[in-house]
Amino acid sequence: MWRAFGVVVIFPLLFIALFALVNPPITHTIWAERQRLGSVERDWVAADQIAPVVLRSVVAAEDANYCLHWGFDMDAIRKALNEGARRGASTISQQTVKNVFLWQERSWSRKAMEAMITPVVEAVWSKRRILEVYLNVAEFGEGVFGIEAAARHYYDRSAADLTATQAARLAVILPNPKRRNPLSLSPNLRRRAAQVAQGAETIRQDGRSSCFES
Repeated sequence: MWRAFGVVVIFPLLFIALFALVNPPITHTIWAERQRLGSVERDWVAADQIAPVVLRSVVAAEDANYCLHWGFDMDAIRKALNEGARRGASTISQQTVKNVFLWQERSWSRKAMEAMITPVVEAVWSKRRILEVYLNVAEFGEGVFGIEAAARHYYDRSAADLTATQAARLAVILPNPKRRNPLSLSPNLRRRAAQVAQGAETIRQDGRSSCFES
């Protein structure tokens, strides 16, 4: 029983505390894709080396209330329940937990673990750290992981030099990175990218980016 307690509770707590300061060396998804493809593109960068508009764009696209919740956006959850499968409700914090500590396949066990770990990560990591880790482990295309690799893969520039338009286009591919390409977005996704760019500016002006802005 104590061994099981250690695996389920203590072991994750140790890694949560460690990864507050040390960058996760790999994730299950990155490892699996490297095994499948032979290699992946990945280059970790600190939040200070990412254009601020990228951070705001990803928040605007994925979790506009990021600075206002503690890991779970209850309003988004209620809307998702009302709208069924047509709407997602995972916050950036939840997605970071899934990407770093768990696996991608949907299951009740994964969701339960995600629900347990997310509040702890929110309590131990800063909002800026959560977003930094998320941007460095998120998939932006087949074999392309992290914002620096994505910036170089698609735009031949560093994450620090991405424009507002490029940041918005990268943000809108996150829900389906294997089937979306920021260089050839559909008309609907181009409109969505324009909305994200506007949203990024809005959250800067109204203070909803204050928790992760340096």
